Amino acid sequence: MMMFASDLDRTLIYSNRALADFKQHTVRDLLAVELKSSQEVAFMTSRAYSLLKELASSLLFIPVTTRTYEQYKRVFIFSESFPLKYAVTSNGAAIYYKGLPLQEWRDSVQKRLENECIPFQKMNEEMNGLAINGTLKKVENLFFYYILEEPLAFETKNVIQKMADTSGWRISIQGRKLYLMPKPVCKGEAVKFIKEREGIHTVFGAGDSILDNDFLKICDYAFVPSHGELKNEGIHRSNYLFTDHQGIMAGEEILHRISTALTEKII
Repeated sequence: MMMFASDLDRTLIYSNRALADFKQHTVRDLLAVELKSSQEVAFMTSRAYSLLKELASSLLFIPVTTRTYEQYKRVFIFSESFPLKYAVTSNGAAIYYKGLPLQEWRDSVQKRLENECIPFQKMNEEMNGLAINGTLKKVENLFFYYILEEPLAFETKNVIQKMADTSGWRISIQGRKLYLMPKPVCKGEAVKFIKEREGIHTVFGAGDSILDNDFLKICDYAFVPSHGELKNEGIHRSNYLFTDHQGIMAGEEILHRISTALTEKII
């Protein structure tokens, strides 16, 4: 069996903010895939949507997202158009199987959190007083992030990086968001767990950020949008396949390349 594990935001789906960043609001055939307060807030191209629907019918497709489960459920295509067996949410802290959380997985993550890093509240306190111009958001007492009003100063970023490194945490900057994440909250371990549980022999992956590197490194074929944090930070691995396109067209390109590989049986 084959599996396709993919990040969502700025990899397969693109918010209004992302479309503005890439100047792609005028791309033809945009299709809404997420609703928030009845407003269309994230999109794919119509072709990308069709390709993803086809792939989901021929291999095990797993969204792997930093979103909470409630945020993930706003992407309505996964419940209305092609219901999925698994979803990895909260950056790997939770695995949902047929809509229900796998408690054995959450228990294993909690045990690692207690043994391998300083607690959520203490890390939050350590950040107080740093020069961060942004709004703080806390996620399920697991991790937190800032929606930045302006880019971090180089010196501030270095201070945060060193603090995280010595505390069992790490940072990731995705667009206007600065994430602080305990290392046990990891997409890679969650994808590995599902791979072994399902007896998967070939894994396709896609992701744009450093937080995605955890699971991309265990994929046989890892597609990386050429606009993302991984590309900007100069992170390369032998299995990385960078896209030619940026923005929403990178998402379409990834799905097209995987579909072509399967159709032509070149994998």
